[in-house]
Amino acid sequence: MTPLSNATLKQLPPQVLTPAYDRQKTTPGIAHLAVGNFHRAHQAMYVDRVLARPGQQDWAIVGIGLRDNERETRRAAIMAEQNGLYTLTEFATDGGHTTRVLGAITEYVQAAKDRAGAIRRLADPAIKIVSLTITEGGYYVDADGRFMLDDPAIAADLKRDLPETAFGLVTEALRLRRDSGVGPFTVLTCDNLQDNGVVARTAFCSYAKARDAALGEWIAENVTFPSTMVDRITPSVSSADVTRLDELSGVADKMPLFAEDFTQWVVEDNFCAGRPELESVGVEFTNDVGPYEQVKLRMLNASHSMLALPGLLMDYQTVPDAMGDTSLVTLLEQFLAQDASPFITPPKGVSLEGYAHQVLHRFRNPAVGDQLLRIASDSASKLPVFLTDTVKGVLGANKDHRRLAFGVACFLEYLRGETESHKSYTLSEPGLPDAAKALALESDLAAGLRMPVFAGWGLDAYPAFTKDVVALRTSMREHGVRHTLKNLGLS
Repeated sequence: MTPLSNATLKQLPPQVLTPAYDRQKTTPGIAHLAVGNFHRAHQAMYVDRVLARPGQQDWAIVGIGLRDNERETRRAAIMAEQNGLYTLTEFATDGGHTTRVLGAITEYVQAAKDRAGAIRRLADPAIKIVSLTITEGGYYVDADGRFMLDDPAIAADLKRDLPETAFGLVTEALRLRRDSGVGPFTVLTCDNLQDNGVVARTAFCSYAKARDAALGEWIAENVTFPSTMVDRITPSVSSADVTRLDELSGVADKMPLFAEDFTQWVVEDNFCAGRPELESVGVEFTNDVGPYEQVKLRMLNASHSMLALPGLLMDYQTVPDAMGDTSLVTLLEQFLAQDASPFITPPKGVSLEGYAHQVLHRFRNPAVGDQLLRIASDSASKLPVFLTDTVKGVLGANKDHRRLAFGVACFLEYLRGETESHKSYTLSEPGLPDAAKALALESDLAAGLRMPVFAGWGLDAYPAFTKDVVALRTSMREHGVRHTLKNLGLS
């Protein structure tokens, strides 16, 4: 197999698509914080497309890794070795696939090794957009919309001369830009949060004001924070996947990706320092991202959670595996049609029935076997985003809440870290304090509903919901999740 680098691009197998532009003639206009698989398969893919357009060569990406760990150090080393290149294989539901090399990331900085250097890179006048994927729980904004200045990670960062968080790096870079007269950049969040631009503004401005009130005011007045909706199923990549993907492409890539062939990006057109012509490569710009967010978060993302939590407990490993269970499919079909859809106002021209059908079709893609444990991870941060409005709508309208109670019961049982066949798994819940998790593990099976996860759901006014969650948890422990679902009475 051919190794991957700038020098070997013309030597790759003919079926592998390569960048349709000269990478040597590009310069970064975007800095991206936290370069994970989703960013590389989604935003960086769109930027790769736009770099091939006339006059767009100044919009390449400098990636900035935030974490100080072995995985991030390895990523930085591979980025350097492969000149930022990597392969993305897109799989259709019919088994067809296309492999392309993406070259939009032309520089990579591991911030943990040089915080000051990362700040200077963000302060470069050429950088017009700072985008980020720091996960739903990475914004430290509570259920009441307040930035958690007293969180230990934030409180410690505010005391540092040289900050380490995304908020600190951006704030200090903007300080340099203000002081030198360069002007602001746009902060573009690409995380799955409702009104994510508003959340980002709250987080970054609150941090900046706590560090320097005058600077915080300048940022609030000059920096723009567009809202976005992002959508693409991008599984984690195991060592076996690396071998499989490299054999399929004939390219010796140390960090290949695979994803479904579906992708969508909707962006509020609000950029204080300019933007690339992304509309020419499939990005939809709008003045109101809200309706798109509603549909995606409350249907696709919520369905992912409603499938992953029980599916994992039922000993399934991947999404397509779980979609082979007719009881789980019925659960999702009814959740989408009867629970989520009635309380969503879709964008003009979008059919919720058609969208629901598309979601289930995408989940069945056999080549994109996303791990249920990965989807279930960080549920404490995800469920408030994906389910709050639906739960409030269903309970407020006095509608059938069985499916939602089942989903909540599965979440609380998932926190025990064991499937119904007593196989253990490792929880990843960075947004869940130990004291909150302890509530889910109490002998009082209603105690878990006092977790901050459910703040704002108003469950105290609906004792029948609590009663049903307790009954479902009891059934799961006595008879298993599979039995409990089959006896939920769905048809």
